[in-house]
Amino acid sequence: MTVTLATRSRTRPSLVVTPGVTAHRGASGWRPEHTLEAYRTAIRCGVDDIELDLVCTADGVLVARHENELSVTTDVAARPELAHRRTRRLVDGEPCDGWFAEDLTVAEIKTLTARERFPHLRPSSAAHDGQEGVPTLTEVLAMVEAESVRRGRGVGIMLELKHVEHARSRGLDYEGALLDTLRRHDLDHPRARVTVMSFEVEVLRRLARRTRVQVVQLLDAATPSPPDAHLAGVPATYAAMATPEGLARIEEYADGIGVAKALVLAPGPDGGLGAPTPLVRDAHRRWLTVQVWTLRAENRFLPADLRSSTDPADEAAFGDLAAEASAFLDAGVDGLTTDHPEIVLGVVRARA
Repeated sequence: MTVTLATRSRTRPSLVVTPGVTAHRGASGWRPEHTLEAYRTAIRCGVDDIELDLVCTADGVLVARHENELSVTTDVAARPELAHRRTRRLVDGEPCDGWFAEDLTVAEIKTLTARERFPHLRPSSAAHDGQEGVPTLTEVLAMVEAESVRRGRGVGIMLELKHVEHARSRGLDYEGALLDTLRRHDLDHPRARVTVMSFEVEVLRRLARRTRVQVVQLLDAATPSPPDAHLAGVPATYAAMATPEGLARIEEYADGIGVAKALVLAPGPDGGLGAPTPLVRDAHRRWLTVQVWTLRAENRFLPADLRSSTDPADEAAFGDLAAEASAFLDAGVDGLTTDHPEIVLGVVRARA
């Protein structure tokens, strides 16, 4: 059943006073993702946190990319000097073709420039293609520190670790690189506004023993199981992890969960905004915070009843993202991760 805002049940309580707004890969609705300007744009909007994904280079440096294959969001395919580095391999058990971060040194990756992932949906962002490079984690931390001082307020950093077991299988010390970088910036302590996240389980269990920053377990709705469990042949699934029993196990090492939208508001049979699932309630009973992802303004990404048009030709037009954000706040989530932070921030501020 699709639930309209008019008929939605009463608001569920959150664990926090004011739910946080996190910029997904920066303000990635307006700038190519994971660039310093995407992060700065989000900070200028007033976000509580920025989110960045981390992959590891051949020489053990962490850089901000959503996946280790680089051709989707950089110009690596147009670099003749790197043409011979194209290859095909299994990543998290899936075949993948392209240029991989773990095959290139950080010096080689720093020659690349970023480009928009969805140029047909976001031409204004694509207009900035080629203007910025791929930042390292160190560069992002330095930028956030400078922006926090400039604006007189702290900005949190949510770090998502990608392809950890894949990198470990190639001899890369992903976790050591992360912890060394956090310690150099004096960010490995409970007061630091740093959160470490992953879809993989064992890396979070290990890090919970080695660091004092917040740990968040990510849960997906589109894939059945954590990548590390799949590689190890362990019968773990996200569906089982989202049950009360699974959440009790997550509580052993994590402070919260970050979940796909469908796990909180299951879509109705017509693709409209659905009714709340028990997940937020069950997580809060374990004192686990719930961060939901990813809220985007374009019709393509919105529930059917919140789109401004049903014409496929209008998939890039904006629908009612504010109504979707309100629905998740009604469901009691503690944080919203979004490509369009200015819209979601407006909703949170108005409700506060």
